Amino acid sequence: MRLSLDALVLLDAIDRRGSFAAAADELHRVPSAVTYQVRKLEEDLEVAVFDRRGHRAKLTPAGRELLDAGRLLLRAAGELEHRVRRVATGWETELAIAVDAIVPFERLWPLIAAFYVHCRDNAAANTRLRLSREVLGGAWDALADRRADLVIGASGDPPPGGGYRIRPLAEAVTVFAVAPSHPLANAAEPIPEAVMARHRAVVAGDTSRALPRRTLGLLEGQDTLVVPDLATKLAAQVAGLGCGFLPYHLALADLVAGRLVAKAVETPRAPLRMQAAWREPKPGRALGWWIDALSRADWAFVAPAPVAVAPARTAPRPPGAAALPGRRPPRRDAAARQS
Repeated sequence: MRLSLDALVLLDAIDRRGSFAAAADELHRVPSAVTYQVRKLEEDLEVAVFDRRGHRAKLTPAGRELLDAGRLLLRAAGELEHRVRRVATGWETELAIAVDAIVPFERLWPLIAAFYVHCRDNAAANTRLRLSREVLGGAWDALADRRADLVIGASGDPPPGGGYRIRPLAEAVTVFAVAPSHPLANAAEPIPEAVMARHRAVVAGDTSRALPRRTLGLLEGQDTLVVPDLATKLAAQVAGLGCGFLPYHLALADLVAGRLVAKAVETPRAPLRMQAAWREPKPGRALGWWIDALSRADWAFVAPAPVAVAPARTAPRPPGAAALPGRRPPRRDAAARQS
């Protein structure tokens, strides 16, 4: 056979990275070796795979057909590798985890550290972790496209079909916030949608590749600034470049510091339902560990309860949000009550 999986891996890297040099860097090869392998493939198949006339490596129609079908083969080969290892040891070769932007990565570091300790204590465990960042429907898209074995923090409903297994994690409260210099900072509350629509919204772009892309909180006719993730959205709103809803736990520090102002709106957004999801009906030992660990993890950081930041001062609460059940707000002293 003149076509190898290694050649398909190379074509995939060149197509994604846009050049032979970038693909060589990703695959830890020298550029001359990449050029030689592509030329050898074209000679063996007797077809031109790449159009080299432009600055960016562009597949010919024949090359595109080869890569599209080849990616199915690569996916099948990867799944076969995982299945064989699971049958032999119970442990996956690799576990791909897509993390929604609503979950800060630092919240996962303790879980990852605990997973590595668990693997160290099991001689047969040798599972690599591969993390990726997704926004809005991108988490479901990664699961549907099998780019991820597990998603953390996915919101909304899963795409139809697919046999997804879902475990609720928490509900994240959102807050409409603007910089103190923004025109809406001094607007009368609650702010009507008609007033909000006159101002640019900062939007985190959906990372879905195949599924329809989603938007949240965008009003008809509203100007938008589209950014790659929630961290950039937060920074753009702090810079006064637009308005929009933010997860309260991500905006909290800037609200406390006065870099953002929370505003009540006529139509507040419902909390975002955060979920873990996977497809495997019989999870391997690594995926099973993560499913159990996420169920036991503390997700209280997404709760809207006030947080004391200085004597006689508390962090701002999202407009209209109540304290968590069983948690009473801080009591004021007698002098404060009399003032």
